[in-house]
Amino acid sequence: DRYGNLFDMYERITGESPYEVPMRIYPAVHYTMGGLWVDYNLMSTVPGLHVLGEANFSDHGANRLGASALMQGLADGYFVIPYTIGHYLATQHTGEVSPDHPAFAETEAQVRQRIDRLVGLQGSVPVDEFHRRLGRIMWEYCGMARNAQGLQRALQEIPALREEFWAQARVPGGGASVLNPWLEKAGRVVDFLEFAEVMCHDALYRDESCGGHFREEHQTEEGEAVRRDDVFAHGAVWEYQGEGQRPALHTEPLHFEHVMLTTRSYK
Repeated sequence: DRYGNLFDMYERITGESPYEVPMRIYPAVHYTMGGLWVDYNLMSTVPGLHVLGEANFSDHGANRLGASALMQGLADGYFVIPYTIGHYLATQHTGEVSPDHPAFAETEAQVRQRIDRLVGLQGSVPVDEFHRRLGRIMWEYCGMARNAQGLQRALQEIPALREEFWAQARVPGGGASVLNPWLEKAGRVVDFLEFAEVMCHDALYRDESCGGHFREEHQTEEGEAVRRDDVFAHGAVWEYQGEGQRPALHTEPLHFEHVMLTTRSYK
C-alpha cells in the first residue's frame, strides 16, 4: 500500500507488473551522507562557507545521489547562489592584496609545475581509460558494501594505477596555452585518484557499519548495520601529507547531552 503508486508507474513504463516480475532495480552508490545547516543565502555556520545541493540539508544531507540531487545542485548553482553570495562578498573589505607576496610566487610555481607535468604526459593511454579503471576499483571495493579485504586491495590498486597514469597517460590538445579540455580532465583524474585513496583509507579505518558506510563484517543476521559507538563516536578528518603519502587522521569526540545515540529501526 505504501508504494502502490510507484508500482503502478513502474508497470506503465516497463510494461511489467512488479507484483509478478522482479523489478529491474540498479543500485546507486551512496558515498556520503549527512549535511550542513545553512541560512536562506545558503551560507553555513562558517562565515563564507556556502553549501550547495543536497549537502545543505542538515538532517539527511547528500545521501540521495539521484535525479532530485542533480536538480537541487543545478537549482542552487544556477539560480540561487549567484544572487545570494553577493551579500556576503559585499561585507568583506580586505583591502588591496599585492601579488608581490611570497605566497603568490609559491602558489604560481606549484601550479605551473603541476600543469607542466600534465602537459608533458605523452604516453599512449587516454586519460578516460584511467578514469574508468578507477571507477571500477571504487565500485568493486568501496561501493555500497565494503569489507576489509576489498578495501586493502583497493589501497594496493589505486597507487599502482597512479604510477601507471604518470608513466603512460597521454594529454593531447595543444598544451596549456589554449583552452584544453584534456588537460582539465587529466587534472581532475589526478584529484580523483587522491580522493579515492583517502576514501578507502577512511572506510578501512572505520571498522563498523554506520549510515551510508556499510561494512559487511558488521551486520546483524537480518542484514542491518551494526555501529560501534564505543569506538567511533567521533568526527574524523584526514590531512593531506603529499602525493603517495598516507594521510594523517585527526578525530574529535562527539558529545550528546539532550538526544542520545540510538539505532534506527523500521520494525
